[in-house]
Amino acid sequence: MRHLRPGRLGFGTALCVALAAAGTLGMAPAAGAVTPGTATLSFDCGWYGSGSATLTATEKGTTGTISLATKAISSPIPIGANSVTSTLTLTKNGSGTTQFKGSANPAIPAGGEVSTGPLTGKVAPGDSLAATSLTVVVLGITATCKATTPQSPGPFVF
Repeated sequence: MRHLRPGRLGFGTALCVALAAAGTLGMAPAAGAVTPGTATLSFDCGWYGSGSATLTATEKGTTGTISLATKAISSPIPIGANSVTSTLTLTKNGSGTTQFKGSANPAIPAGGEVSTGPLTGKVAPGDSLAATSLTVVVLGITATCKATTPQSPGPFVF
């Protein structure tokens, strides 16, 4: 009669579980691809400043997310995490508009550029979105920024 050793049974069980998990992940729907994934443009924020911005977009189902870092606005004092409220307005399919909103940000040191996101909004397959303006509220102070250059290399297509 053959005796099973616990070490072999444990390894075999772990191997089966790992293979089953890998198969399940392979069948899971992938997050939608956004092209381009990253774009740049410039903003004029009035007396708060002006400068370039980098936007990074992702998609999961009908929700799009955009994270943004801009040199157009810098913080004169340290700003705590999750204390910046932002609204990014984008043209939608060349005519209408849509907004991505959020109140998430990393901690920003004094003199640091404003980073915000993820900002979220609803998207549909084929939506083409290009940023036109940004509103940032920090400690009750609102900065409104207008895009001064087109988004490059082009609009986000979800």
